[in-house]
Amino acid sequence: MEIHLIPAFDDNYIHLLRDEPGGAVGVVDPGDADPVVEELERRGWRLTHIFNTHHHADHTGGNHALKTRYGCPVIGGRADAHRIPDMDTSLSDGETIAFGSETATVFDVPGHTSGHIAFHFPRAKVLFCGDTLFALGCGRLFEGTPAQMWASLCRLRALPGDTRVYCGHEYTASNARFALTVDPDNPDLRSRAEEIRALRSRGEPTIPSTIAAEIRTNPFLRADDPGVRAAVGLPDAPAAEVFAEIRRRKDKA
Repeated sequence: MEIHLIPAFDDNYIHLLRDEPGGAVGVVDPGDADPVVEELERRGWRLTHIFNTHHHADHTGGNHALKTRYGCPVIGGRADAHRIPDMDTSLSDGETIAFGSETATVFDVPGHTSGHIAFHFPRAKVLFCGDTLFALGCGRLFEGTPAQMWASLCRLRALPGDTRVYCGHEYTASNARFALTVDPDNPDLRSRAEEIRALRSRGEPTIPSTIAAEIRTNPFLRADDPGVRAAVGLPDAPAAEVFAEIRRRKDKA
């Protein structure tokens, strides 16, 4: 699968993907149609699929214009069918959808929003997770509970380590600074933070990450790690409670 990042707004990423053998061209979370059209025209591609991970406008704002222009279906979570503009195909946990020669499996991952989903392409080893999992972070809990988000993150954490993680925002530099405050003795995190500083100083994206890298360095996936538990003063607490404390600290950072 060929994947290209399209920057949008201040820090969003729209993901343009193509399965050449099957002739499919998709876009994930098109908050703005204009840069998507520009990139499609530049490459000579015609859009066939619009994928939405959740209903927020910075992820769905381009749906109508793209659907009108290309006549392609809008695909999203069944629980968000009433909130995602122009949705045609609604999917829920465990259901699949064909994309050219590839197939995506849908995961329900509530927390950031109640109807949030992720698209996993196992053969391509790719995950589009919207605002549930970020590189070194996770989304704010606008509609879900800490227990829901922790369960969602654990589900994504269980994917193969070489799965490439495409998230919705370029938050990694600020996430790294925060991560070091709750996992200060993690040598993998310190090394990754340096890599991220170098990438951003050159104006380069930090996306995609991998599941393996997130397991080693993302504090929100490490709420059951003894070092992280101790660092936030909850050595014996349940992991969901530790996660909630990390999220609370990040919200105030």
